[in-house]
Amino acid sequence: MRTIFNTLIDSYIHNKVGIAENFLNETLAAQLKRNLSALFADDQFQSAGTGNEKIIVQDKLYRGDMIYWLDRKHNDPFENQFFDLIDSFVLHLNQTCYTGITGYEFHYALYPAGSFYKKHLDQFRNNPSRQYSMITYLNADWQETDGGELRIYHDDHEQDIAPVNGKTVFFKSSELEHEVLLTNKARMSITGWLKIG
Repeated sequence: MRTIFNTLIDSYIHNKVGIAENFLNETLAAQLKRNLSALFADDQFQSAGTGNEKIIVQDKLYRGDMIYWLDRKHNDPFENQFFDLIDSFVLHLNQTCYTGITGYEFHYALYPAGSFYKKHLDQFRNNPSRQYSMITYLNADWQETDGGELRIYHDDHEQDIAPVNGKTVFFKSSELEHEVLLTNKARMSITGWLKIG
């Protein structure tokens, strides 16, 4: 995994957006997608909002995803395997880049067909604890016509990233505005933030 971790970090240093194509192997990605689908079918997801726990607004004209927060206390073996992977990445990131990350939070995200998330930053105005955003995709056989790209706004250009299975994207939460373009079929991911404090 060290090679994949370095790919994620090196591409971030080069372009402010880290991308690793196989952060999740196919087996774990499939297991996590099954978990996500089962939880959604069991009505365990909630509509996502904007803001933090003090200020939260739900607006389907701004974002249309549904979420389910992950927690080791759920004792799901595949989700805990994902957390083990994140723990290893955070350790490597702190050792090689001195980032001082002390925690994280992640949730499943499902965008139904016809949904999107307009341009935004991930760091709250009243809470700077989110340092890095990470998105790991769970979409096998994703096609260009399916839409749902992550569009990242750099100073002088836009970068579109397809939500392809197993791929992870990594960037500074306070720096890059981004959006999820209209998806034409259900789009699934694990989305979260590496935090300080």
